[in-house]
Amino acid sequence: MTLHAFALIILAGLIHACWNIAAKKAGGDARFAFFTSVLMMLFWAPLGWWLGRDAVPLWGAVEWGFIVASGVLHVVYYVTLLRGYRKADLTVVYPLARGTGPLLSSLVAITLLGERISALGALGIIGVVGGVFLIAGGPALLRAAHDPAARQRVHKGLVYGVVTGAFIASYTVVDGYAVKVLLMSPILVDYMGNFVRVALLAPVVLRDLPTAAVLWGAQWRFALLVAVVSPIAYVLVLFAMREAPLSHVAPAREVSMLFAALIGGHLLGEGDRLARLCGAACIALGVTALALG
Repeated sequence: MTLHAFALIILAGLIHACWNIAAKKAGGDARFAFFTSVLMMLFWAPLGWWLGRDAVPLWGAVEWGFIVASGVLHVVYYVTLLRGYRKADLTVVYPLARGTGPLLSSLVAITLLGERISALGALGIIGVVGGVFLIAGGPALLRAAHDPAARQRVHKGLVYGVVTGAFIASYTVVDGYAVKVLLMSPILVDYMGNFVRVALLAPVVLRDLPTAAVLWGAQWRFALLVAVVSPIAYVLVLFAMREAPLSHVAPAREVSMLFAALIGGHLLGEGDRLARLCGAACIALGVTALALG
């Protein structure tokens, strides 16, 4: 992994952790996902038009097929993530989602896309996944909690975290193929997917416009923050994918857990601080191994 790609991933990780904390505090559902997609489409329209005016007319069925597939996967991922945040703690859902995603996407990249990974890189993946496990609660996740309500909340977090991670792996592979093999613009892959997301989510809003209006009044600030900063984080990752193997980039993205552990855990008052810090240390070592391997 080049130093430039590594720097892109570090910056993306900080931005990613921040917008996930904002999404958690918003407490939104599919309508919040619609708000963010519309705001993304509007805010980034000048850049989308500038880059797409020459490139988009040249796209064929394959390119548009990847845009649609990416848009669908991102919608399901985001809605599942938001639902997980409403049902469980961020410090359970977020780490498990971020840990499952890179593990699956790296395995796909190695087994199906023919990428190779060194022994040091493999140890890096193990370190990242192990660190995520510790941040999510470590061995306590495998034991029954004394409080039935707390146990149910942890179990919901496990389910939503793993399912979200599976969709992260799916869209990472799809988008990675688009930018690495089809040589599509990372910015356009992310931006054009907004049109798919808006189309898929619009019926949810149109079914109950009065409720959507109330939610908009309460959530628009969070939605605007997510709309402005989240594309930056993901586009940085897509650019990194152009310079480094997907099997390295996907796990290295989990450097965001360093920031989520230190920022989100403090702000939301969730989780065991010692476990989070130990997990963050494992992730830091894992990311370093990936960068070197």
